Amino acid sequence: MEFLDLRIIDIIDILLVAFLLYYLYKLIKGTVAINIFIGIVIIIGISELTKLLQMELLSKILGGFLGVGMFALIVVFQQEIRKFLLMVGSTNLNARKRFFKQFRLLSKEAGITTNIRALIDACRSMSEKKMGALMVIQRNNSLDFVKNSGDEMNIEVNKPIIESIFFKNSPLHDGAIIIENNTITATRVILPVSNDRNIPLRFGLRHRAAVGISEKTDAVCLVVSEENGQISYLKDGEFVMYNELEDLAKQLENDLT
Repeated sequence: MEFLDLRIIDIIDILLVAFLLYYLYKLIKGTVAINIFIGIVIIIGISELTKLLQMELLSKILGGFLGVGMFALIVVFQQEIRKFLLMVGSTNLNARKRFFKQFRLLSKEAGITTNIRALIDACRSMSEKKMGALMVIQRNNSLDFVKNSGDEMNIEVNKPIIESIFFKNSPLHDGAIIIENNTITATRVILPVSNDRNIPLRFGLRHRAAVGISEKTDAVCLVVSEENGQISYLKDGEFVMYNELEDLAKQLENDLT
């Protein structure tokens, strides 16, 4: 029973590992990578159990599999690793506050104050009028590398402003808008377009641009289709499904706080 003889440093070690695993789980929750993550945790658990029970043959097989598999994991989780490192290395103070807030180390006052109701109402109105729109909402990662491609703006988020920007005859309607907290900071922004061949052909450049920016950063995107008025929500390079706009509002509130 020597393994039960725990030191203080062992407890700290266990808590730190649990802390990292919990954050990694939250980072990839809702993406296809979550199944791979759970599978890896199970294999690691079985491997440690075989070592504890001194099952040497099975332990060596699993150990060898995990050793070689680390290179494959870097490829599989490249987007998640990128986002994690960008978040940890961010020089933005608000980004760091939101990083720690995910572990409930800070109060809710550190959250984003985006006017979600204005966004939802604007999307509903533009959907009815079939006005194409692309809105990128910044979270932890800086979007300065794409903001420079558009026109600088500094105006509070509200429904009339959003609709006027994406009005078909408006000189600002092409491209995306960038929203930071509750401020539109850029318009006519050119976003990196995803080359993912799994995106259905019915989705155009707006959706591909939303996939592209949400793959490279932790930003979330709202897209209104000009063809059919469909409203799409994208996060982590994936389309997030919802039933009603109120469900979308709750999803946004959860992701932005």
